[in-house]
Amino acid sequence: MGFGGLTFDKIFIILLIALFVVGPDKLPGYAKRLGELVRSVKRMADGAKDRLRDEMGPEFDDVDWKQLDPRQYDPRRIIRDALLEDEKDAQAEARKAKAIEAAQARRDRVQAKADAVAAGLAASAAVGGAAVAASGITDSAGEQPSAGINFDDEAT
Repeated sequence: MGFGGLTFDKIFIILLIALFVVGPDKLPGYAKRLGELVRSVKRMADGAKDRLRDEMGPEFDDVDWKQLDPRQYDPRRIIRDALLEDEKDAQAEARKAKAIEAAQARRDRVQAKADAVAAGLAASAAVGGAAVAASGITDSAGEQPSAGINFDDEAT
């Protein structure tokens, strides 16, 4: 576990050097001053944050603080993202083309199914008409009835 890149080993070495430079009798006083300094800096940062929140109002909570982090402007990361951006665009175009092809294939299948159903109905009507003609059935006027149902005769 480390603190900003400092491991316990490095912290121990720094404290050991400070012990020799400052001396064992003055080290607790300096440690106390360092602690007070860290607390006062923290209080100042909190105070500035509170003042900023008061001045900005509800917009303060809407700010994306991660976007303002200077560590995100690492040149290596920027170049890597720029190089990968072209690849991402190409993948997006490929997905879009694939979706268009799938939609067209789906429309073609539906159309083929509708054509098959229409052809089946036409064949069924033709078979029904041929069956009526072959049976020799005639209506009262001596004509063969059509294979389909004629609603005009019954409606009047």
